[in-house]
Amino acid sequence: MGNMKPWPFELSNILAAAAQDHQLEIADLLVAYLQIIGVEYVFGVPGGAIEPLFNALARSERRGGPRAVVARHEAGAAFMADGYARETGKLGVCCATSGPGATNLITGVACAHDNGMPVLAITGQPALPSFGKRALQESACTGINTLGMFRHCTRFNSLVSHPEQAEPKLITAIVKAMRSRGAAHLTYPVDVLRTPLDAQHHITDINALIRKRGLLDDEAVREAAQLLKQTGRVVFMIGGGCADSMPQIMKLVELLDAQFVSTPDGKGLVNPSHHAYYGVFGFAGHTSAAALLAGNPDLVVVLGTNLGEWTSGAWSSLVLNNRLIHIDSSDDHLMRSPMARLHVRGRIFTVCERLIELLQPVCYARANKIDAQLDPERFMAEPDKYESDATPIKPQRLMRELTRRFPASTRFVADAGNSTAWAVHYLTHDDRRVQTLERRQSREERRTEAQSDRRSENANWLRVIMDFAPMGWAIGAAVGIAQGQPECPVVCLTGDGSYLMSGQEITVAAEQGLTVIFVILNDAAYGMVKHGQRLAGAESIGWQLPKADYRKLAESLGVPGHVIESPDDFDKIDFDAILNRKGPTLLDIRIDGEEVPPMSLRMQTLGSVAEPKEGAA
Repeated sequence: MGNMKPWPFELSNILAAAAQDHQLEIADLLVAYLQIIGVEYVFGVPGGAIEPLFNALARSERRGGPRAVVARHEAGAAFMADGYARETGKLGVCCATSGPGATNLITGVACAHDNGMPVLAITGQPALPSFGKRALQESACTGINTLGMFRHCTRFNSLVSHPEQAEPKLITAIVKAMRSRGAAHLTYPVDVLRTPLDAQHHITDINALIRKRGLLDDEAVREAAQLLKQTGRVVFMIGGGCADSMPQIMKLVELLDAQFVSTPDGKGLVNPSHHAYYGVFGFAGHTSAAALLAGNPDLVVVLGTNLGEWTSGAWSSLVLNNRLIHIDSSDDHLMRSPMARLHVRGRIFTVCERLIELLQPVCYARANKIDAQLDPERFMAEPDKYESDATPIKPQRLMRELTRRFPASTRFVADAGNSTAWAVHYLTHDDRRVQTLERRQSREERRTEAQSDRRSENANWLRVIMDFAPMGWAIGAAVGIAQGQPECPVVCLTGDGSYLMSGQEITVAAEQGLTVIFVILNDAAYGMVKHGQRLAGAESIGWQLPKADYRKLAESLGVPGHVIESPDDFDKIDFDAILNRKGPTLLDIRIDGEEVPPMSLRMQTLGSVAEPKEGAA
């Protein structure tokens, strides 16, 4: 320590505490930087090449710093880091050993990257002198080149080959992940991680480097304000990237007496009982949303979405036209709407604040009312099945029961496949949730910018996965969300196919004492595959799964479970006990597997069926 130049004060304190009982290593420096930016957990699976990092985490945990959460599979660790980042707005961190540990991590890292989640993946390597000698699980350029593999699914990807690189490359990886909203990857030879910490270090305040900036194109904002002033009918489309800007967006809706829809991943940000809301546009969406956009509004203001397949209604001309104003901080997103009348680049929060300033003197807001008569059921394709008492239980009715049985603070996470389709179309929330959401948004509007950054994702009551959508994502993500916000229950909606892939992660929730309710839509099938083949007139192949009692599987792992075959079975379960329990619960729901999920948009994109009307589910 004597040869080191001073670190920033906070880093010096952390390392000084760590140095009291151990010779500091590069791995300790890595963990100290995670502590400075507020990271509480590193999700991973241990192994020889990553052992120094786990040693540093063990020492950190004793001091009250970041600690390890051990997943059962490396992909699950990456999904957990993804969920943690969504819930907290912080960096999600996952780690794995070399070779197969690193390759197992890739699916989850790719998912986070493609969905714009800030995740740092850390992998190990054999010691540098063993490179090229066929060391066990060698995965550098002379072995199975995992560094090369990660290059395709990260914003920054590097081998830390010398101790002097450790700090600058770590800083770069963190900043790239946080500022560019994607994944970063660092791989460390084990001897580098073990290197005594005696090099010089120069970095200043990393939190200043990753803080969200309020930059915007003011000329474009003024042009947008002018267009909005001169326009009659305005429709807003709210995407999943609007979490920290919802009070401002709703203020604009009121000022302009506008209507609004959401993308599938934006549904959890809005109040479905609002008088101006017309439902979800895109995958598993509502005809009311498509009809609103088909009614020739003068302007469509799209915020916080990449306009991919599921969020644009399969690139529908109802959105992608010259009436579009596209607002986003990402150039990649803006490039997907070249036909737009106007692009406004900047942080959505800042753009909306500026628009309010420009519009408020000339626009007159109507009361922000909640009309109890506007039941969200008005959007549903089959509201009769939402109320059905049939056995086996209709998936539509299951969504109704989940709405009724869980409190306003619940975070719902829907897995890839039918779970997403049913949740996007039918899952809603009751008045208590609406009121709580509005109060929370009002409080957050009064917070300082730094504080609101910490809780930027908390208003999202439903999280679904877009774009790169691996089965089993929700299982790990639910654990990460619960770690990030342990005071709130998390409900994971997943299919039996996904659970058979990744269900072992339920033991992590048990080990960590997390209130996660795993709801398995059990139809003994890969449901979207089965229904997709039927709709397309394709061969019926490969969708069958064994009939299994997942309650017994959970109980064998020490997790309480219940089988639900009809709506009446819900009344036999003590949900208060489930919600007060510090640990997971599994609900094995025997759903009617013949119910076809609202998936026609996906079939249209695949060219498997005749094209439906634009914007339909």
